[in-house]
Amino acid sequence: MFIIHYRKVFYAIAILLVGFSIFSIAKFGLNYGIDFKGGTIIEVHYTQNASSTDMMSNEQIRTALQSQNLGEVIVRQAGENGYIIRTKALSEIERKAVVATLGGEVKRFDSVGPVLGDELKGKAVWSIILVILAIVLFITYVFRHVSRPIASWKYGAVAIIALLHDVLIPTGIFAFMGRNGGYEIDALFVTALLVILGFSVHDTIVVFDRTRENLRINSNKKTFSQIVGESITQTLSRSINTSLTTMLSLLALYFFGPETTKNFSLVLILGIAVGTYSSIFVGSPLLVTLEKWQSKKK
Repeated sequence: MFIIHYRKVFYAIAILLVGFSIFSIAKFGLNYGIDFKGGTIIEVHYTQNASSTDMMSNEQIRTALQSQNLGEVIVRQAGENGYIIRTKALSEIERKAVVATLGGEVKRFDSVGPVLGDELKGKAVWSIILVILAIVLFITYVFRHVSRPIASWKYGAVAIIALLHDVLIPTGIFAFMGRNGGYEIDALFVTALLVILGFSVHDTIVVFDRTRENLRINSNKKTFSQIVGESITQTLSRSINTSLTTMLSLLALYFFGPETTKNFSLVLILGIAVGTYSSIFVGSPLLVTLEKWQSKKK
């Protein structure tokens, strides 16, 4: 009952985080990767035994490539002996010139045109919208027999609020961190958001399902707020343990995994954290708030 009693405090925290995220997106915008805006990404590594004359520095790479009229060049360290380089979309001639300039071992070379990037951006937005819509329809259908004290469609409405919370906060944090070009919105970011949606709604449905079961057993003995509070308590350890074990694996991937998966794992860590928060402290308490508003109108 602690969570239900102090639900307004938890709402305030969620509103502050969402407000910060919306402000970050509006203020700094989204730093799109080459998947969405087009361009080329190159990952080059030098051997452990490379001499200082063989291995180019960050500044040397940037100066050498800018002299080839490649426009903006972004160079980022990848491990002790490698770099990830982003440039405009390169032609075959430009690609050969860049590879010759860099030396070392080119482990990755991806190029995406701006038209394909715009198409992918549109598909990414639609995929998130359709997933959220499918989840809401599924929840409404599954809880169709739950009509007291609130209608089944309200479970779906609460799920939408929780899912928007779970998508907006990681996106806002990445907008804030990407203002200096370090964190990008790419196809892996969208994939991570879709994973977060699935993870979060699964956690939310577990609490909703326990509420539905407790309503069937105790609807005439306890108030709705008591039933929801007990349902959260009964599923609390399961939600936290599942999230913690998943996040431990993702932390290992973030700190010890390859450079290309760092942003992906970071999005998942953030999303699972806020998703767990929303399923425990936002989603189910909102059911109680809706029930109280409904009672006041009668």
